[in-house]
Amino acid sequence: MLQNDLLLRTLKGEQVERPPVWMMRQAGRYLPEYMVLREKYGFFERCQTPELACEITIQPVDIVGVDAAILFSDILVVPQAMGLEVQLVESKGPLLPDPIKNINDLNRVRVADVNETLHYVFDAIKLIKKELNGRVPLIGFAGAPWTLLCYMVQGKGSKTFDEAKIFCYTQPETAHRLLQMITDTTIAYLKGQVKAGVDVVQIFDSWGGLLSPDDFENFSLQYIRQIVAALKDEVATIIFAKGAWHSLQPMAATGAHGLGIDWCITPAMARQFAGPNVTLQGNFDPAKLLSPIPQIQKEVKKMLNDFGGQRHIANLGHGILPNVPVDHARAFVDAVKEYGKQSIGA
Repeated sequence: MLQNDLLLRTLKGEQVERPPVWMMRQAGRYLPEYMVLREKYGFFERCQTPELACEITIQPVDIVGVDAAILFSDILVVPQAMGLEVQLVESKGPLLPDPIKNINDLNRVRVADVNETLHYVFDAIKLIKKELNGRVPLIGFAGAPWTLLCYMVQGKGSKTFDEAKIFCYTQPETAHRLLQMITDTTIAYLKGQVKAGVDVVQIFDSWGGLLSPDDFENFSLQYIRQIVAALKDEVATIIFAKGAWHSLQPMAATGAHGLGIDWCITPAMARQFAGPNVTLQGNFDPAKLLSPIPQIQKEVKKMLNDFGGQRHIANLGHGILPNVPVDHARAFVDAVKEYGKQSIGA
């Protein structure tokens, strides 16, 4: 039984006393307690050791006071499980030394047996649920197939992922075969997370905004739609496709319970596009957390007013930056909680 079910009630569209609040990438790089573990253990060692993943997942609940925990892991565990080598170079980002270039390379990847390759994630979830003991819900997640294809083809991070786009435009059949393999693996992976105990799942399409509306439908949304359809009756689902606000209406039509938005669209416009029957999540600019605390408090209040207090999950419009002071992150969370008290007092 959850002691704090604000997030779940908001995703169901129920009236709530205040918006719930959590932050993308809240488990990790801005917390001194995380940095201690980072010095001792490699990145994938942290992901693959349930006790470490559990400790890191719970840190922001204890330290910052968020209304939900999000599993400490990485979207690239799926390409890893499918057979590609993935390295994570500290401060430089991901490296896939042998990326996919053509149809012959599909022989090197497979739809993963998630119980064999990703059992450590399920073990971590069970441990986290036990340690949380019902304090807050646990969010599981996976990368959207398009975003995973970007890394699997490009072989590293990029601001434009030109090689991934060229792959899709020049070898569309191969691209769609790969996207379907990623989709099938992701559905099994998220179903495994639900079975292990997560309360919500979020699909991260970090690079969805690189595609035109038509290409977003073709190379991204049609696969996200399959994932949401497979999960929405089992668990609350959130789609976060950064920069793809042009497609909020078709994303809402998937039946997802929530849609994440970044700071480049107003709450009013997002609501107009998405319609009244879906919860919106966002959309504070992470860089604004470096403003003075009184300014953060003022900006948070404006954001919450603009969203109207209901069917809204307070969050950032992307992941928290590594150089954000912990007391500024806490000020963001506290400002949302204060807003609830003011609304009740009004």
